[in-house]
Amino acid sequence: MAKAANKKAKKSAAPKKDIAVQKKAPRSIWESLKPGAANFTPLSPISFLARAAEIHPDRAAVIHGQHRTSYAQFYARARRLASALVKRGVKKGDVVSAMLPNVPAMLDAHYGVPMAGAVLNTINTRLDAETIAYILAHGEAKALITDRMYAGVVGPALQQLKRKLLVIDVDDPLYTGPGERLGEIEYEALLKTGDPKFEWKLPADECDPIALNYTSGTTGRPKGVVYHHRGTFLEAMGNITAWPMPAKPVYLWTLPLFHCNGWCYPWSVVAMCGTHVCLRAVDPALIFPMIVEHGVTHMCGAPTVLSMLISAPEEQRRKFPHPVHIMTGGSPPPAKVIQAMEKLGFQVLHIYGMTELQGPSTSCEPQEEWASLSMADRAVQMAQQGVRYQVVEGHIVGDPETCKPVPQDGQTMGEILIQGNTVMLGYLKDEKATAETFRGGWMHTGDLAVWRTSNYIEIKDRKKDIIISGGENISSVEVEIALYKHPSTLLAAVVSRPDEKWGETPCAFVQLKPGAEATEAEYIAWCRSNLARFKVPKKVVFGVIPTTATGKIQKFVLRERARGG
Repeated sequence: MAKAANKKAKKSAAPKKDIAVQKKAPRSIWESLKPGAANFTPLSPISFLARAAEIHPDRAAVIHGQHRTSYAQFYARARRLASALVKRGVKKGDVVSAMLPNVPAMLDAHYGVPMAGAVLNTINTRLDAETIAYILAHGEAKALITDRMYAGVVGPALQQLKRKLLVIDVDDPLYTGPGERLGEIEYEALLKTGDPKFEWKLPADECDPIALNYTSGTTGRPKGVVYHHRGTFLEAMGNITAWPMPAKPVYLWTLPLFHCNGWCYPWSVVAMCGTHVCLRAVDPALIFPMIVEHGVTHMCGAPTVLSMLISAPEEQRRKFPHPVHIMTGGSPPPAKVIQAMEKLGFQVLHIYGMTELQGPSTSCEPQEEWASLSMADRAVQMAQQGVRYQVVEGHIVGDPETCKPVPQDGQTMGEILIQGNTVMLGYLKDEKATAETFRGGWMHTGDLAVWRTSNYIEIKDRKKDIIISGGENISSVEVEIALYKHPSTLLAAVVSRPDEKWGETPCAFVQLKPGAEATEAEYIAWCRSNLARFKVPKKVVFGVIPTTATGKIQKFVLRERARGG
């Protein structure tokens, strides 16, 4: 009993622990303000079409030959396509491929396919059957919309597939050439099975994929680049603010719609309630009259398109009363090309971008003081790749290993590194390549450039295109600029050529203007007067220069030729 009392006394005598007062952290005055149904909607460019049809139902949305499609009709066609695809088993996340020229069906697909919750895969129309088969298999396409014109390569590609997919033929009345139907239904017949009031929804997650684009695959199998709704929405807005594009633009499709989804202009033009003018193939004999007839205000294209226009014979050219804005990218347009385009009535804006960036990422935004320069000096300024789009958050020229910015001295070369919402989601089924491209938290472009104090960048070369001759770095772009200054040059490209003494030296390929004549000795002498001696090509090859469907010069083909000769 005493023991128990003693124990109790000891227990009661033990010091009491302080009981901490549990205080809640002070509430932020913003804590209750959260996004909800009333103030948050996933970003997606497909909403642009509904708005345009709402406001301007009777305005011409698409022109194709003599046919006009109003915005009300365009919206109904897109909804019909979405409905018809869903009826045939296309589900959220499925891939719908398109092998089409710049025709109305391709514009329909940019809205109808994502309205069905599917992912649009536009295929380069100049690819071979084996590569097309690879893309269809790798992307696991559930459906293919294809123009009869491409039956010669699409047919064999389908035969190589180990599974069947829904094939939809586009029988464009403007096409009268060869090519059989390959599918089970024609496109216009398919649309008739769809509901023009199909109730589509925005994606629950704005980072859901909207498009799948494949790289050129010049060094192996093409990579599948995945775009998301948020990125394409912002890229489309970036196009409008960086050009800038006014209300009711009339846009001529001289850029392939399959290339980076037409640099996102299928969405930009509709956002501004403009008119799409379709064009099956780039032909100056068609382009000049269409500019005049339709009052074209905007168009895009590779520098080869610009070269075609300035090289067109006089009888094909037309004078137009208003300036036509043309955006170009792919390789720096020579100053003399910009000059010649201005004389024709075009206003050139040079941009830089790539498939992995959903199209343009920088533009050579004009400065006021450039207006007082001579045309030649102004053209030199305009040939820079320029400054970042308003929607691009991070944009530097940096050390590719450390990702630290290089000095903005216009001399130090570094890699163009990009961050932001317009960068791709990644490469489909290729985590290793995605991680390598995104190392250090930046998108590594592989393009080498210098950075000026003005914040403008100027590309000097692709990393793989730098020529190291006797320990000296030679920019192939610098040599090409010298070649373009020669009055006989239509196209020029420079690659490395093995050399016993120097390791490698520049090898020039030149495509002369129609009717022009020149010799190798003449060109070498020309380069000596324009370049440091060690940069002068040791070999000049004349002939047609191979290009891709988007106008990019196929340097991998030229490298093989240089090694062989």
